[in-house]
This record gives sequence, C-alpha cells and structure tokens, in this order.
Amino acid sequence: MKLTKKGHACVRIEKDGQALVIDPGAFSEEDAAVGADAILVTHEHFDHFNEERLRTALDANPAAHIWTLSSVSGQISAAFPGRVHTVGEGDTFTAAGFDIEVHGQLHAVIHPDIPRITNVGYLVDGTLFHPGDALTVPAGRRVDTLMLPVHAPWNKLAEVLDYLRAVDPRRAVDIHDALLSDLAPMVYGRMLGPDGPGTGGAEHLRLTPGESLTL
Repeated sequence: MKLTKKGHACVRIEKDGQALVIDPGAFSEEDAAVGADAILVTHEHFDHFNEERLRTALDANPAAHIWTLSSVSGQISAAFPGRVHTVGEGDTFTAAGFDIEVHGQLHAVIHPDIPRITNVGYLVDGTLFHPGDALTVPAGRRVDTLMLPVHAPWNKLAEVLDYLRAVDPRRAVDIHDALLSDLAPMVYGRMLGPDGPGTGGAEHLRLTPGESLTL
C-alpha cells in the first residue's frame, strides 16, 4: 500500500490501482479526494467532513462511493443518492478493494459542557488505523501503522503518548496537525522519538502534505 498525506487529518491509500481517501475536510488539499474510488468519513466536524470536497470527488468518478456514520450520511445521502453507505462500530465492508473494520463510537471529550458527537475509526486491511477524533484502541487487533492525532482541542501530549503506547503499532504517522506551527514538530518529534520518554518501540513519522510512504 502507498500512503500519502493530504493535509491535516486526510490521507490517501493506494493499492492495486485503486485509491481510498479518509477524511477530506476543510483543512485538507482542495483536490484531496479527486480520483478516489472510495471515501471514508469519521465524523461531522468540518475539518474531517467537507461536502464540497466530496462533491468534487464524486463528480470526478461516477463509480466512487462514501462510507460514513449516520450523523454524516444523513446530511449528504440525498445529494449523492445510492452512493452513501452508513456504518457503525463492529461493521466490516470492502471498499475499493480494501477490507475495512469500524471501531469506536464517540468523539473525544473537548469540554464537559460540549455534548459529545459520534465518531468512528477505520482499520484498513487489518494494518492501518485512522481513529478520527478519538483515542480508540481497536480491540483484539494488531495495528501496524497508526495515524496519530497529535494536536487538537481535545488532547494533550501526555494523552497522545499514552495512546501510542496502548495501540503499540510498528509505526505512527502524524495527522490532525494543521493548527501547529513549524516549530511544533521539534517538540512533538522529540517527545515521540528516541529522545522522549518512550513510545513502546514505534517508529514515529511526520509527512508533509503530498509526501508519501510505502507501507
């Protein structure tokens, strides 16, 4: 599989001539989902779900479909009849040749006064996990590559580090980083790297938008 960072929380995964895109939101590249055969959306927040990005992608490929949870599908199913599929925790399906498992139910707590919304994570081909806006550990699954949310209104570095240890992947690749300045990787990279308190042995990587990695 080829993994390409498409900005913030959006990634593109390619295998056997097909492409899967996860979370093409407002902070991702405008054409992040163009050329996708399948699109997965973890939740309704604008930095993960952008209807214009989805419309552009589905117009470009009439065979492309979207899989997402009910809070998102309810907003877009009428615009894309027959092309939006609702999923939830425990579901499994195949999209663009990728085997997908759905893990998780709720968005991480931003503040006790803010109601929690739903959120799901996607395990792709049993190896790569994208948690969306949550620190979900896929129960009973060994994750090879974890897409790691490093910066959000709902997390802090200690939680990111403990989450990485709990999932215990072979490698972790930063996502959810659009609000960080160029100085941030110096701090996060050190804390999540060999000079930090320890990640359990995971290799920690940061991709810039458009940069790819072979998994």
